[in-house]
Amino acid sequence: MASMAAKVSLWVVVTTILVLVVFGAGGDDDKQQAAADGSPDYAEALGKAILFFEGQRSGRLPANQRARWRGDSALNDGRQENVNLTGGYYDAGDNVKFVFPMAFTVTLLSWSADEYRGEVAAAGQLGNLRAAIRWGADFLLRAHTSPTTLYTQVGDGNADHQCWERPEDMDTPRSLYKITADSPGSEAAGEAAAALAAAYLVFKDDSDKTFSSRLLAAARSVFELANNYRGSFQSSCPFYCSYSGFQDELLWASAWLHRATQDATYLDFLVDNEGSSNPVNEFSWDNKLAGAQMLATQEYLRGKTELARYKDNMDAFVCALMPNSGNVQIQTTPGGLLFTRDSVNMQYTVTAGLLLSIYSKALRSSGSSGGVRCSAASFSPVQIITFATSQVDYILGKNPMGMSYMVGFGTKFPRRIHHRGSSIPSIKILSRTVPCREGFSSWLPTSDPNPNIHVGAIVGGPNGNDQFSDDRGDSSHSEPATYINGAFVGACAAARGQKQLVKLEEPAHNLAPTLSTY
Repeated sequence: MASMAAKVSLWVVVTTILVLVVFGAGGDDDKQQAAADGSPDYAEALGKAILFFEGQRSGRLPANQRARWRGDSALNDGRQENVNLTGGYYDAGDNVKFVFPMAFTVTLLSWSADEYRGEVAAAGQLGNLRAAIRWGADFLLRAHTSPTTLYTQVGDGNADHQCWERPEDMDTPRSLYKITADSPGSEAAGEAAAALAAAYLVFKDDSDKTFSSRLLAAARSVFELANNYRGSFQSSCPFYCSYSGFQDELLWASAWLHRATQDATYLDFLVDNEGSSNPVNEFSWDNKLAGAQMLATQEYLRGKTELARYKDNMDAFVCALMPNSGNVQIQTTPGGLLFTRDSVNMQYTVTAGLLLSIYSKALRSSGSSGGVRCSAASFSPVQIITFATSQVDYILGKNPMGMSYMVGFGTKFPRRIHHRGSSIPSIKILSRTVPCREGFSSWLPTSDPNPNIHVGAIVGGPNGNDQFSDDRGDSSHSEPATYINGAFVGACAAARGQKQLVKLEEPAHNLAPTLSTY
């Protein structure tokens, strides 16, 4: 046992050095900017946020895999029904593949690549981001096995949560769940359609058109499955149950398909279903309404005046979040973090930051310098992006704890994240099988740092008092998830360009009292 402990300790030291040497540096310009104004190195954070997805991969890993502590896993997924369901992503700290949040993650990553291509490319991360999108999109294509079939889950969620084992050692059932015309699930199908359409936008200009053509054809097909065979998705419950219903996913998917194709059919869908679009104050794997409203608002600002109500609802979204608006519904912690609930709050923070960033960009591009008017204040595009950037900065260390909530970023970050593969020594160090119960008895409860540094993982976050205990057993605060990182990528890319924008335009005076000074 002493020998094993020594090996693990050496592995932690080696991986820490690799993190600092290989991933510790952004571009020189970013480092100079950070040194000059105390902002984080956004290029470094962006690279690490994307690297996280390599640690979440399922299936046979490629030769250029950078998260070297991982190995091949779940190579027989789908075999019992003679389908290939290998690949894709484990959603969080467990070993189940849930299509509903996985597709949302692919949509968010694709939106980030489409909206902030220049910023991502300037940070040297466009190739890595495209690879992350493709890994998830490939799986979605495989999961859509016929016009009326979409596999929505691989693995038994209840059995998996009774075990603490590495993906490479999985011995729990790899049960299959699917939606069909007779057993519909419009939420999951709608999100898959959105993801495939968004991914098409990323790859459509490639010289090889085969892949992008498949993406678009599948997006159209799975949208028809969602829309023609309407029904609420319940097959994954008690995990990722939809509480908002499926209308938001249908709007979200039609908005993405219109953006991808400019087909008036999808625009008509948005207009005809405008009555189901009401003001909301969150954007999540369950509720996509604010995202659909953002896409429709971009079309409105480009001249589609029939979508005016969507823009009104986006204004209401901004007013619900912005401090001092007079309409604020989402509070901030004393340290300035948007806070909606004391459970995986960071997912709501990053999605809000992403939408605020995109809306700021859309307003600037349209010449709407007046921004958004709330009952007690008006907010210019610069003020909106400044507040969104403050959320990114909080996550990266400008907070009362003085720590980064991204693993491997800075010198103080979570060391005991709720993540099976990260918390058990790599199969390359401990080559024997670590069975289910040993994981629970030996690796989950230990106070030792995780032996594998899951670089880029953003945890659920602090509580409403800005406190974080770094406790592996506290999943609601210490577990990472793909959809947290998926939204952060775009928000971080937007933050990278925000400093120069503020220099060119007016300072955000009326936000100053509310922004964190940590």
